[in-house]
Amino acid sequence: MTTTTITTVPTSAAPSDAPAAAALQVLRLPTPAGEVAVILTPEDGVVRAAGFCGPDVLAARLAPALSVRGLRPAPARGPVADALAAYADGDVDALDAVPVEQPGAPFLQEAWRALRGVRAGTTTSYTGLAAAAGRPAAVRAAGSACARNLVAPFVPCHRVLRSDGSLGGYLYGVDVKAALLRHEAR
Repeated sequence: MTTTTITTVPTSAAPSDAPAAAALQVLRLPTPAGEVAVILTPEDGVVRAAGFCGPDVLAARLAPALSVRGLRPAPARGPVADALAAYADGDVDALDAVPVEQPGAPFLQEAWRALRGVRAGTTTSYTGLAAAAGRPAAVRAAGSACARNLVAPFVPCHRVLRSDGSLGGYLYGVDVKAALLRHEAR
C-alpha cells in the first residue's frame, strides 16, 4: 500500500518579507474520461488541484496563498504526467502514489484519506465513506467531502455511489464519472 500525504494547509498569505514563490505548474493530459488539468507546486511536485475543467477554474478554487503564485506550463515529463499516462493506458492504480494536498478540516482529511483507500474497479457509498472516515452518521458530510475535493481523480470521489447503486452527482458531470468507472472496471 502506498503512503499518501493529505494535509491541512493554512490559508493565510505568506509574510511580506518572505521570498516570492515560483508559479504553480499546470499539466493538461488526456484520460479515458476527457482532458484533465492538474496544478502542482514545482518545489515538491505535490498536486494542489486537478479536475476535468480548465486550469483557471481550478486555480479559482485554490487557497489565496497558492492562487497568487500564478500558473505556468509544467514540463511534459515528470512523475505526475507519467502517472496520468500510465492511468490512461490501463494502470488504474497509477494515481495512488501521486502526492496531493488540499486544505480542509479534520473530517474532510479523513474522508479524503478513506477515498484514496477505495481501490480502482470498486465503489463505495456515501454511508460507507462516512464509516471509513470514522463518523458513520456523517453521511451528508461525506457527500460534502466529495463535493469539496480539489484533486479529482487523484482522490477518487468518482468511486462513491448512492446507496441504491446509482451514480449520484459529480462536479465534472455524471458522464465523466461513468467513463472513469468504466475505465477502472476493465
